[in-house]
Amino acid sequence: MSDAAPVIRILAVDDHVLLRDGIAALVSDQSDMEMVAQASTGREAIQQFRAHLPDITLMDLQMPEMSGLDAMIAIRQEFPDARIIVLTTYSGDVQALRAMQAGARGYLLKNLVHKELLETIRAVHAGKKTLSAQVSYEIAEHTVDDALTKPEVDVLRLIAAGNANKQIAEQLSITEDTVKGRVRNILTKLGANDRTHAAMIGLKRGIIEV
Repeated sequence: MSDAAPVIRILAVDDHVLLRDGIAALVSDQSDMEMVAQASTGREAIQQFRAHLPDITLMDLQMPEMSGLDAMIAIRQEFPDARIIVLTTYSGDVQALRAMQAGARGYLLKNLVHKELLETIRAVHAGKKTLSAQVSYEIAEHTVDDALTKPEVDVLRLIAAGNANKQIAEQLSITEDTVKGRVRNILTKLGANDRTHAAMIGLKRGIIEV
């Protein structure tokens, strides 16, 4: 293959072995790609990246011990040119923006892996950035929304965990009136009907995680 394009060396990071095996099977049929390593946690991803220096890293976001986002930030601090594609089940605009701001070059939904993964890998390897159409739509849909402040996100996270205003006030060391004010802001900014609806929107958009 001396006159052929160089082989794209790939690291797959996901805590589900079936998904990694599926990716390995897809890649094995491609003459221009090779799976050089796999990892099941964020910490393992950093170790495998150091050991193999892959051209492309496929990174899940939700993993035990250390999230994919934290692993990606750590890898890019050490290797600024690392080309990372996020693979996730979540199309939330906030989570996608967070990942792209952390340096992800691609953002692909797992249900599209069989259709779009190979072309996404080739595009990112060629220096392009790619987003799943659904994710692009979600970002465009919320681009002019007022973002929640950090204190509002803290309240929303506690709402999602099932806490009442009094419990939230105690945990955040603020008054109940302050909590009520933040809840009103949250409902307005998210266009939510009630607290439960706000929590559902927050999870869907990736503003908070379970």
